[in-house]
Amino acid sequence: MSTIENVQVRIDNIRQGKPFTTNRFLGMGSRAAVDKALSRLVKAKRIKRVTRGVFVRPLQNRFIGEVMPEVSHVIKVMTEEQGEKIQIHGAEAARRFKLSTQMPTQPVYYTSGSSRIVHIGKLNVRLIHTSNSKRLAYGGTNVGLALSALWYLGKKQSNKDTISKLRNNLSFEDFNTLCKASKPSWMAKVIQDYCND
Repeated sequence: MSTIENVQVRIDNIRQGKPFTTNRFLGMGSRAAVDKALSRLVKAKRIKRVTRGVFVRPLQNRFIGEVMPEVSHVIKVMTEEQGEKIQIHGAEAARRFKLSTQMPTQPVYYTSGSSRIVHIGKLNVRLIHTSNSKRLAYGGTNVGLALSALWYLGKKQSNKDTISKLRNNLSFEDFNTLCKASKPSWMAKVIQDYCND
């Protein structure tokens, strides 16, 4: 089979709506041949390019047509392929836990990789490099989200009420993991004060 045929067979086995990267097809031909095959499939409307190096077989909805993957799924698959760790920015994490009403104007993530802007459709997603591994701890989980929210709020805005709201939105297991997670002393103290009440 040709490179394009091999690529098409593999794509047909990827669930619709699940983003995938060019790297998934390396070994099926030269990089140039794989890129050419993907480009032809985009032109043939078999797949869509979501952002540079990321593609999808869009889900079809009878009411709204093509349903593209969530931004978070695209960022996750893109950064995982590059061996990066990511975490949702604290402002968004705090909003999700109803600890803040501030709404970020664009999606922002912390990353162990380089700082950059990723264009996904009409959205500009900002990736901010951090060398602080604690800011990336438990990335992609509710525990990581809680830690990110606390980092964002800081020592002055984190109190027993904050921890109570987090506790109400976390499972028993997740809250226990949060209590045991490595974190700065001020964060550990506010959680301990809540637990001692």
